[in-house]
Amino acid sequence: MKAGIVSYGGYVPRYRIRPKDIGAVWGADGEAMGRALNIRAKSVPGPDEDVITISVEAARACMAKVDIEPTEIGAIYVGSESHPYAVKPTATIVAEAIGAAPVLTAADFEFACKAGTAAMQTSMGLTLSKMMKYGLAVGSDTSQGAPGDALEYSASAGGAAFLIGTDRVVAEIAHTVSYTTDTPDFWRREGQRYPSHGGRFTGEPAYFKHVISCAQLLFKRAGTTAEAYDYAVFHQPNGKFPVRAAKQLGFKDAQIDTGLCVRDIGNTYSGAIMVGLCAILDEAESGDRIFAVGYGSGAGSDGFDITVTDEIAKIHRKATPSIKEMIADQVFIEYSTYAKYRGKILMREA
Repeated sequence: MKAGIVSYGGYVPRYRIRPKDIGAVWGADGEAMGRALNIRAKSVPGPDEDVITISVEAARACMAKVDIEPTEIGAIYVGSESHPYAVKPTATIVAEAIGAAPVLTAADFEFACKAGTAAMQTSMGLTLSKMMKYGLAVGSDTSQGAPGDALEYSASAGGAAFLIGTDRVVAEIAHTVSYTTDTPDFWRREGQRYPSHGGRFTGEPAYFKHVISCAQLLFKRAGTTAEAYDYAVFHQPNGKFPVRAAKQLGFKDAQIDTGLCVRDIGNTYSGAIMVGLCAILDEAESGDRIFAVGYGSGAGSDGFDITVTDEIAKIHRKATPSIKEMIADQVFIEYSTYAKYRGKILMREA
């Protein structure tokens, strides 16, 4: 018996801002920055959107695809680094909103951008042990970037939810591995509004070391190479890193193109690899194999060897908009509106 994805759902806000419009405010060449990052635009949460609303939308989309009662969910875990409350779980609100409460267990996860994949692994263990029938793992963020910082060109918003179980599995997770070290490439202390990062240090000893090492462990565990997979998706802090990592591992552009959403919506942090995986599942067919490796600063990577099953034809994939459709549904805004929506301009009280 193996666990896997029973259903999936994603959500991406409609608002977008282009790198050139960010750079224009700070006297920088935003177009050049966009090309350097391989990002055409990034998603922006509306003034009434946060990790809770994004998580709820993703969870509802996930449950709309299957005829499963929310009360059958035994665990709900929400991974994020931008939870609205420092002390008050997001997961309990999601449970109530989708009609799953009371659940056996609910909690918020935090491990930078891999909190959502950690929630997936935890849900796998609980369902494999038969403690519960289904677990819901969510990865969602409204990521932060200080005004004028390089992060501001990529930090975006979005999320995805996966229903994990051993019954009616549409995508079987045959293997999962992790690679974790104490590598302080990115951090935000309690009370600080914006994160700090190690600049170029976030690349070689952080992202690439962990993603490549985790991927190689997964190849070894599964007894495979890049050629065995139809799709591959990697954590997407920008549009350059995942492409470079994929090529180092032997993957071709055609394998990674479907899940490479960062080019049009930016880095959704905990939602990044999960939104990309949703985009793949939107079009994958039975028998397709998917190679997925996430990454979270601090630092660690989670890898998954996934095979799509015949059950994919039985879920209601058309019940909700696809990731591709949500990416295409865009409203571009200027920096002033973006700054207002993200709280960079505070309203003066009367």
